[in-house]
Amino acid sequence: MPWQIEYYSEKVKKQVSSLPAGILADYLHIVKLCEEFGANLGMPHSKALSGGLFEFRPKGKEGIARVLYCTMIGKRVVVLHCFVKKTQQAPSKELALARRRMAEVKNG
Repeated sequence: MPWQIEYYSEKVKKQVSSLPAGILADYLHIVKLCEEFGANLGMPHSKALSGGLFEFRPKGKEGIARVLYCTMIGKRVVVLHCFVKKTQQAPSKELALARRRMAEVKNG
C-alpha cells in the first residue's frame, strides 16, 4: 500500500501549490518518492527535525523551501506548513507553527 499525502488544511495545500515553479517541481518529485518509498527518504530529500517533525527539502533555481510534515499510523504523511528559506536556519516561528499543528493532528 502506498503512502498517503494529506494536508493540514486547504490553506496549507494552496501555500504549497504556490511555491515557485522550480521548487514546486522538485517538491512534487519528492512527494512521488515518498508515496512509493515512505516518509523517511533521508538526505537530500528529507530530514528529521525533532519530536516527530520532519521536513521535505525541495530546491529550484528560485531558491530552497521547507515543507514541514509529520507521519501518522497507516502510512500517512500530513503536510503542516511550508515556507521559502531566506536564511541558513529555519525561523523559530515557522517551526513553532508546524509543532502546534502537529499537536492538533496527533491529539485529534
